[in-house]
Amino acid sequence: MLSDSARTAQEAASALNIEVGQIASSLIFKLPDGSPLLIITSGRHRVDTDLVAKNLGIAELGRVDADYVKEKSGFSIGGVAPLGWLTPATVLIDQALNDYDVVWAAAGHPHAVYPTSFTELLACTGAQPMVVGE
Repeated sequence: MLSDSARTAQEAASALNIEVGQIASSLIFKLPDGSPLLIITSGRHRVDTDLVAKNLGIAELGRVDADYVKEKSGFSIGGVAPLGWLTPATVLIDQALNDYDVVWAAAGHPHAVYPTSFTELLACTGAQPMVVGE
């Protein structure tokens, strides 16, 4: 457990004394059928939702609120882990995370993170690698 909050990629990176790009942030969107889309992204950039939608062959990614996130994942915003979800989700992983040997992901609480790797996240989540931002 971190003594400082890790609600944002910058907070987590500062608490761990690492590059912000090593933070594997879990961002949730809604697909056109209403199902959740989890994008595990590097903290070094924002997700380009237009680019992701285009790559998925859909018009746009739906925005979600805190209730949707909690209902689908079981986690509150600021501590959403990439694993252990209540509802199956389509998962994408930012190829930029492969630039680091170790990345850090939320572990279900705003003060909890764990070390992992791009390869481990791929194996554990079944994610599709994608360029999600620049």
